[in-house]
Amino acid sequence: MPDIKPVSGVAQAIATSALRAQQGRMRIIAENMANAGSTSKTAGGDPYRRQAPVFTAVKIDGGMGVRMSRVEQDMSDFKTEYEPGHPSADAKGYVKTPNVNTLVEALDMKEAQRAYEANLNVIETARAMETRTLDLLKR
Repeated sequence: MPDIKPVSGVAQAIATSALRAQQGRMRIIAENMANAGSTSKTAGGDPYRRQAPVFTAVKIDGGMGVRMSRVEQDMSDFKTEYEPGHPSADAKGYVKTPNVNTLVEALDMKEAQRAYEANLNVIETARAMETRTLDLLKR
């Protein structure tokens, strides 16, 4: 006999996978924001490069969930500022700064938080449905 899971159990498993993915995404966003003002430790060197999560679909208990499969570097250009006296300045006096836009990161964080909250609501609703079903069966 096949292992049959209740629909609410599948929903909880899928939502849990999404919670883990969003948690990883928020960790990466926090790292990006923490390094937004950094510079290279060597003159003319590259500063911190923005990281971006990559998600993939995965089968979970007969449904499709999500996981963060890897983190990729954002290969967009660094910003430069003219600061000839800075220890990280190149021969022309320019300092490379990270390719992190804190406004974009803040918006991404808000989106990740909302997705996390939505998945928590899915889990809570699935649990409530299970409880209600059990209450009805007890009658």
